[in-house]
Amino acid sequence: MLRLVYVFAVVGATTLALLPFQALAVWLGLPLQRRIPACFHRLVCALLGIRVHEVGRRMHEHPLLIVANHSSWLDISVITAVAPVVFVAKQEVAGWPVIGLLAKLQRTVFVDRTRRHKTRDVNAEIAQRLAQGDPVVLFGEGTSSDGNRVLPFRSALIGSARDALAEAEHTGRVWIQPLSLAYTHRRGMPLSRYERPRVAWYGKMSLAPHLSGLARGGGVDVSVMWGEPVAFDEQSDRKQVARALEAQVRRRTVQTLRGRMEEATPSEQV
Repeated sequence: MLRLVYVFAVVGATTLALLPFQALAVWLGLPLQRRIPACFHRLVCALLGIRVHEVGRRMHEHPLLIVANHSSWLDISVITAVAPVVFVAKQEVAGWPVIGLLAKLQRTVFVDRTRRHKTRDVNAEIAQRLAQGDPVVLFGEGTSSDGNRVLPFRSALIGSARDALAEAEHTGRVWIQPLSLAYTHRRGMPLSRYERPRVAWYGKMSLAPHLSGLARGGGVDVSVMWGEPVAFDEQSDRKQVARALEAQVRRRTVQTLRGRMEEATPSEQV
């Protein structure tokens, strides 16, 4: 119980302290608007006992769209801890207490799935972020899974890469890099397929009990694996690209969950 109180107290105090600086940085368009969220999410991971093992490297050429699998709200902190990114999220998140405000201050692009005619507007907003040099993270499945599998990727929003070609100057292509996340251990012991959904947050699960359980327990290991970037230009087929990205993410995720991580040079642990 004391650990739970400590974690929430520190996160709350840090949030209140950083909010005005982040709001000002976003308003003025300062580089600090990318650094503050990274520092904040590294603190969240440290307090919750989330050990991030990064394999491979994020591509530093822009424009860059990152397409990842998704199994938990933890993915937000894990990815931001290793890269200064902007997310694409469902519209409902914007109205969530505290979390919605934090998402807005991280310049999240919100998607209203009930209004398909707004897809072009969303793609244009994503393209604007890409043109400004922000790596944009899109969860390819369009929802979260139980952490044991990778669901089929949806190709619609990958079309934002084509819009970015018109927004970004002096480039004839946009890079799309797959990113695989796999939660592998808890308290040093491998997570089984029956235990992994306890780390995942999906379906109709309530956030508060899930967050409390992680804050009390901690000790979760997650592998973040960067795949081979794909060049997207005017001739690219978004559905074909989506299938190629899905195949990379699924292969890396499944191999890691089975304890057969590909040979790679891990970066420093976050």
